[in-house]
Amino acid sequence: MDVGTILLLAIALAMDCFAVSITNGVALGRFHFVPIMKMALLFGFFQAFMPLIGWLAGVGFKEKIEAYDHWIALAVLVFLGVKMIRESRSDKEEGESQPALRWKTLTLLAIATSIDALATGLVFISETIPTFAFALTMIGLFSFALSVAGNLVGLYLGRHLPVNMELVGGLVLIGIGVKIFLEHTALLSTLFGI
Repeated sequence: MDVGTILLLAIALAMDCFAVSITNGVALGRFHFVPIMKMALLFGFFQAFMPLIGWLAGVGFKEKIEAYDHWIALAVLVFLGVKMIRESRSDKEEGESQPALRWKTLTLLAIATSIDALATGLVFISETIPTFAFALTMIGLFSFALSVAGNLVGLYLGRHLPVNMELVGGLVLIGIGVKIFLEHTALLSTLFGI
């Protein structure tokens, strides 16, 4: 696999990190270095770790995890999305920011958004170890970088758009969960011919 293809794959895998991080930035309300770095590190780690698990386990594991990975992602993201929507409806003082997401919540988000990366490891079974190591590094770095960028975009949107961005963020999380579910169950291609 060439470098360009690996970089495109890394960007594609990091897009869910970017979208989910926007919701975190909205919830934070103001810049908090440590929570943003925690999220970015967890997202980068799990996006790189999941393909490694898929690669180590081989083809047999793919069939087992594919039977239920989309259900896990859907459940976690819908749960967190509904929680965010509920919090968006509670009365808050003007300018009050949300507390940082806890490690447990961040880890659940990181796992849910990286589950589809498990199968990516299978793509590299026939590649050399240095190529695979480079791919894992790029996947982790792009996921880290796009998570930081997503948080910053969320902070900006939360301050400058006259809409309840926390509500929008919750809907985005639910949308990502539904997208992963539809992609993995082939409903997307059945319904829309994609």
